[in-house]
This record gives sequence, structure tokens and C-alpha cells, in this order.
Amino acid sequence: MKNEFSKLKRKIILQITLILLLTLLVGFFIYYVLIDGVLQAPFADMFISFCENVLHLDFYSSQNIYSSLFRRNKSLWLAIGFILLLLIIFYVALSRFTRYFNEISEGVDLLTEESETEIHLPSELEFMEKKLKTVKSKLEKRAKDAKEAEQRKNDLVVYLAHDIKTPLTSVIGYLSLLDEASDMPLEQKEKYLKITLEKATRLEQLINEFFEITRFNLQTILLDKETINLNYMLLQMADEFYPLLAPYGKQAIVNVEESLKINADAIKIARVFNNILKNAIAYSDENSIIEIRAFSNDENTIITFTNKGKAIPPHKLDMIFEKFYRLDSSRTSHTGGAGLGLAIAKEIVHAHGGSIFAESNDENTVFTVTIPTHS
Repeated sequence: MKNEFSKLKRKIILQITLILLLTLLVGFFIYYVLIDGVLQAPFADMFISFCENVLHLDFYSSQNIYSSLFRRNKSLWLAIGFILLLLIIFYVALSRFTRYFNEISEGVDLLTEESETEIHLPSELEFMEKKLKTVKSKLEKRAKDAKEAEQRKNDLVVYLAHDIKTPLTSVIGYLSLLDEASDMPLEQKEKYLKITLEKATRLEQLINEFFEITRFNLQTILLDKETINLNYMLLQMADEFYPLLAPYGKQAIVNVEESLKINADAIKIARVFNNILKNAIAYSDENSIIEIRAFSNDENTIITFTNKGKAIPPHKLDMIFEKFYRLDSSRTSHTGGAGLGLAIAKEIVHAHGGSIFAESNDENTVFTVTIPTHS
């Protein structure tokens, strides 16, 4: 900041120095030219003539007044001249400062008004202009991201509302058939009950997603940290996902030291791994392996989830961690979630002081979570 103001400071000092030099020149002009120089006689004659013609004084009285006022008070008049010039300097310098503040204020107004007008400041305030433009750019990006997130949220709610109607209609339809046909064969009843249960379960999932959308912006992440055996947690999670992996010939393999531990909120960090693993399962190739690795150094514990599948485009690698963003917009809510899983994972990891990011190429996609070792 000190270096940024140096250009402005130099210009103001230069301006004040020039005005001071001008003041000295004017002062010397008054003293050596007007009072005690080449213009002394004409000035004296003009003053005496004024006293004679306007004030109706005689020549000697006018001459005495001139001598009393000017000849005997040269230093006083010189001091008065310098004081007046110094006041002018102060006024000019203050005007310059005021102009700088006004221009900065106008730039801030453009920010608050979200105006499309470009911010322009004097060259000596170039550093401030850059800062204001940076803030404006960030605010515009945030506004754009918020608008896009809100649109994605609204679209998702519409999709979910439509999808809720489908299983609900099926539940009502099959229950109506069971109610109306009391003599229905037992085998057919069991079939209808099984379908009804599946539709009701799907309906519960959709309702849970609605709650997830509602809670996301209202939830404050509070951590209850404890020592966690990372190997045990990840093995248990891989086992829990077996029913989702097996039908597609997929496997989740955990390569983590048995003694590796982290200090974190067990429930919330498990949710992070859960969301990443679900994403890996959803977008990995059939008959492929999802590899989970972890290691620790002095500063961080790094956990990676690697799966083989279609590459994520580079411009979407950051967007997948935004709320309500779904990588494949063609996936319906039946096959994809509310687009909150990775966004929530990011919030939880950041609350732990860590980071989360993704890398992807034609061979595999890797999600990396970093948690401070001594958090």
C-alpha cells in the first residue's frame, strides 16, 4: 500500500513545491518591483493621484499617506502577500485532495449501483482504479454465479416436482387396484406391493432432496472433531456401497495404512467421502475399479478417489463443486441427485481448513481431499 501511494504523494509534493516557488516569485515581484523597484514610481504616482482626485487630499497629505502605508511598512505588506499566497496554496492543495476523494467516491458509487460504466480515475490513482475494477469484477462474478445457481435451483425444483408426481401417481394407482380387487391372486398382490414399495422409497428420496435444497443455504457447519481411524472409515464405506457397485461389475478398493488417523468431525467428513464415492460410482465405467488412497505428511493428510470414466471437461472441473450444478444435465433426478453433494463436500472440507479439487483426463478422474494433519 505504501508503494501504491508513492506516485500520488510525489505528484502532490511536486504541485505544492511548484506553488511555493510561484509564491516566492510573486513575493519578490511585489517587493522588488511594485514596492521597491521599477514600478515603485508609477504605483506611487497612481496612489497619490487617487488620494487627490477621489479623496480630495492635497499633494503633501497624499504623499505622507503613501509613505506611511507603503514606504514604512514594506515587511508588513510582504508578509500579507505571503500569507494570502499560502492560503491560496492551501486551498489548491485541499481542492486536489477533495477531487481525489470525489473521484474515488464516484467509483465506489458505480460499484454499489452495479453500473456497467467503466471506472476511470486519474493516472496517479491508477492503483485505486485497479482495485475498484477488481472488486467490480468479483461482484459481477458473484452476482452471475448467484443468478446461475438460483436458476439451476429453480430448474431442479421443477424437475423434482415433476418426478415426485410420477411415483406418487404409481403408488396411488397400485394401492387403488389392491383396494378395489379384493380377490386378486396373492402372487399379483405381492408384485403390486413390491412395485408400490419401490415407488414409495423413490418418493422418499425425492422429498429428502427437497429438504436438502432448503437446508443448504441455512445450515451453519459446526464441527465436533475427534480422532478417526481413516482406514477403518473408508473400508466400512466401501462395504456399504457394495450393493451399488456389484450390479455394474464395479469395485471400490481401499489402499490406506491401518494406523492412519485424522482429527476431524467423523459424521461430516464421512459425508464428504460418501458424496465423492457416490459421484465416482455414478460416472465410472462398468467393470472398473474405484481406488481410494490416503497418506499423510507433516502438514496434511491427502485422500484421493480415482475412477475410470469419461473425462470431465477442464472448464467444468471447478463448476462441479458449485451448488445445484450437475455435470450431466441430461441425467434426470431419478439417476442424479440435487447437485448438492460435491458443493456440501467442499463446504465441509473448507470448514476443516482443508481443500478439495478434481483432475480429469481420458484415462481417469481423481478427486483429492486435503485435511490439515494438526487441525
